[in-house]
Amino acid sequence: MPIHFVFGVHNHQPVGNFHGVFEQMCREAYEPFLELVAGYPELKVTLHISGPLLEWLLAHRRAYVDKLRCLVDRGRVEILGGAFHEPVLPMIPRRDRIGQIRDYAVFLRDLFGQPIRGMWVAERVWEPGLVADLAEAGVEYTLLDDFHFRQAGLDSELLLGHFLTEDEGRLVKVFPISEPLRYLVPWKDPQEALAWLAEVHRRHPDAVVVCADDGEKFGGWPETHRHCYTDRWLARFFDLVQEQRSWIRCVTLAEAAALPAVDRIYLPDCSYREMMEWALPPERLEAYQDLIHSLAGDPRAATIQSFLRGGTWRNFRVKYPEVQEMYCRMLEASDRLQTIEQRRTHTSGAPGVTTQDADLLRRARRHVYRAQCNCAYWHGAFGGLYLPHLRHAVFAEIIAADRLLDRLDDAPPCYAEVRDFDLDGQEEICLRNPSVKVYVRPSAGGSVYQFDLLKAGVNLLGTLSRRREAYHRAILAAATGVKAESAVSKLLEQARFKQPGLERLLYYDRYLRKALLDHFYPLATTLDDLVHLQERDLADTVVGAYHYRVGGDERCVQVELTRDTWVAEMPVRVTKSLRVPCEGSVLKIHYCVEPARALPQEVWFAVEWNVAGLAAGADDRYYRYPGRPHAGQLQTEQDVPPVEWVGVVDEWLGVGVELRSRPAAAVWAWPIQTVSQSEGGFELVYQSSCIVPHWRWQGRGKFEADLELIVSQTERDL
Repeated sequence: MPIHFVFGVHNHQPVGNFHGVFEQMCREAYEPFLELVAGYPELKVTLHISGPLLEWLLAHRRAYVDKLRCLVDRGRVEILGGAFHEPVLPMIPRRDRIGQIRDYAVFLRDLFGQPIRGMWVAERVWEPGLVADLAEAGVEYTLLDDFHFRQAGLDSELLLGHFLTEDEGRLVKVFPISEPLRYLVPWKDPQEALAWLAEVHRRHPDAVVVCADDGEKFGGWPETHRHCYTDRWLARFFDLVQEQRSWIRCVTLAEAAALPAVDRIYLPDCSYREMMEWALPPERLEAYQDLIHSLAGDPRAATIQSFLRGGTWRNFRVKYPEVQEMYCRMLEASDRLQTIEQRRTHTSGAPGVTTQDADLLRRARRHVYRAQCNCAYWHGAFGGLYLPHLRHAVFAEIIAADRLLDRLDDAPPCYAEVRDFDLDGQEEICLRNPSVKVYVRPSAGGSVYQFDLLKAGVNLLGTLSRRREAYHRAILAAATGVKAESAVSKLLEQARFKQPGLERLLYYDRYLRKALLDHFYPLATTLDDLVHLQERDLADTVVGAYHYRVGGDERCVQVELTRDTWVAEMPVRVTKSLRVPCEGSVLKIHYCVEPARALPQEVWFAVEWNVAGLAAGADDRYYRYPGRPHAGQLQTEQDVPPVEWVGVVDEWLGVGVELRSRPAAAVWAWPIQTVSQSEGGFELVYQSSCIVPHWRWQGRGKFEADLELIVSQTERDL
C-alpha cells in the first residue's frame, strides 16, 4: 500500500514590495519551479499564490498564469485559496476575514475554472475561533505545521493524515505539515528526504505526508537557485519520488482530504515553531535559545522540546509599538468602512447605496484589505516591519481608503476627535482637515505620533525606533571573535554581514522616534552626542504625560498641551499649542516655557522631529535650508547655525517638508538607522531623519517660540 504524498508550495510577495523583487522571484523561483513540475507528468502539486503576487503576475507575467491554468486543467496542480491579501487572520476583524477568503475564492474560481475548497493560512497563525469563520467562508480544509498538533499534545507518530476540528458546530479538516521534511527539502541530499519517507512507509504504509513551505526557498533565497536548478536538487528529488511510484503516490490536498480522518483535534493558538520564538521579547528569546542549546545531546531533548513553546503572535503588537499603531490605524479604517456601509444600507431614511457609492465602497474595501497584508506587522528571519517600504505601503492603503470614504461620510471636513485611538487605555487627539490628519499622544511627551498626508498617501511619522533584538548578540560576538560553543555560536554559523562595522551602530532608543518631543540639554551637548546617544536630558518631557485641552473654531482645530516638570532641579512649565488650519497642509505650534524661578545654568531648549522616508542614500532625497537648496542626502549629518527654516525633500514620494522657526533656530539633523536581519543577512536600514531645532535659553524669564510645519504633497491617484 503506498503512502500519499502531498507536495505543497506557498508563493507570496507583500503589498508594497519593489517591482524588481517581484521580477527576481519570478525569474529565479516561480517560473523555473513551474517549468520543472510540468516535465513530471505523474507529479501533482498543491499551490497557493497570494493575491498581491497573483495580481502582479496577471499584469506582468500572463504567460506564467496561462501555463499554470493548463496544469490545473490537467489535474496536475490544485490551487489553494486563502485570505486575498495575505493577512494574519487573528489580526483582522471577523467580517474582513470572511470577506477576504470569499473574495479570493471567487477570484480564483473565475480565473482557473475550478472550485476552491482549501486554503493557506498566512504564516500558519492559528486560533481556535478561526474554525467557524473558515467554515462560514466555505473552506473545507487547510494545513498547519505539525508543531500546532504537538502543542495540542499529539505524538509525531500520529501526524500522518488529516484531523477534524470544530468550533460552534462547524467542521474544518486540518492537515499537519511535516517539520522534518521542511528541514530536509531542499537543504539535505534528496536521498535523505526519500529515506525519511521510506521509514514512514515502513511504519505506516497508509500514511498521508504533507511537505509544504515557501516557494521562494526553491530559487529565491540566497544561493537557492543554483542549488535547486543548476545543481538539480529539485529534479533529483522528483526523479526519486517518481521512481518509487510503487510505494509513493503523489496526490493533491483535495485528494488527500477525501481519505478518512485520523481523529478529532482542538488546536491551541499557535504558529510555526520559529514564529513562536520570534514573538518573544528579546531577553526571553535569548533565554529560550540558551535553554534549547543546553539540551543538545540530552536523550530527553526531543521529549522536553515537545512541551516547550515560545510566545504568541499577537504580542508582536506589544514588542513593537509601531506595529500597534499600524494595526489601530487599519482597524480605524475598517470600522469606518463598516459604519458608513451600514448607515447607507440599514438606516431608515438614509439615501441608500447608488451604483457610484457601491463602487466607492468596493474600492475602499480593497484598500483596507491590502493594508492588512501581514509582512509589515512582524519581524523574524526576514526584514518584515524593519522594511520602510512595506510600512509605507500599509499606511498608503489606509490613507487611500480614508480618501474614498470621505466622499461618503457626513463628517465635517475639519474637526478634532478625542478617543483611545491606539488602544493603550489613554486618550489621543486627532486633528484633521481635508489635507492632513495629525494624531497627538498626550500620555507620551505630548508627541505627534502620526501625520497623514491625505493627498500623497504618506504618513510622515511612519518611523521605527531602534531596539535590541536577540540576534544582535551574534553581531557583537562576531566582532569580538567569540568561538565558544553556545547558542550564539550556532547563530554565527549561518550569519551574513552585508556591511562591516555593524556592531558599532547598535543604538537603542529610550522612546519612540516621533515628533514634537521636547528636550532640555546642557549647553555642552553636541550633534555627536545625540548621534551616539550620549546626551543627557535635563527633564522628563519626552516621556512624561501632558495635560490637554481641545478647541477650535471655523478657522482651525487645536489642542493645548501643558506639563509641569523640573529642569536642572528647578520647576518649569512647558505649554505647546498645536493648530491645524481648516485648509492647507500646515501644522502651527506655539511654545511657551516658563520657569517658576531662574535656572542655575543656561540650557538648550530643543524640539525633536522625525520624518520617515524610504531611502537615505539617494540624490532625490535631501536636506535644504537658506543658502543651501541641496544640503546633502538624508544619510548625512547636519549641524546648521541658526536659520529661519530647514527642509526635507523626497522627490520620489512627491513630498517636501519645511519647518519654519521664529526666532531662528540652530538645527541638528542625522539619520536614524536600524541594524536588522533579512534573508540577505544583517544590514543597516534607514528609518527616518531626526531634525532638532534648538534655542539657547538663559533659564530666566519666559521663552516663546513659533514653529510652522508646511508640507507640499503631490496628489496620489486612487
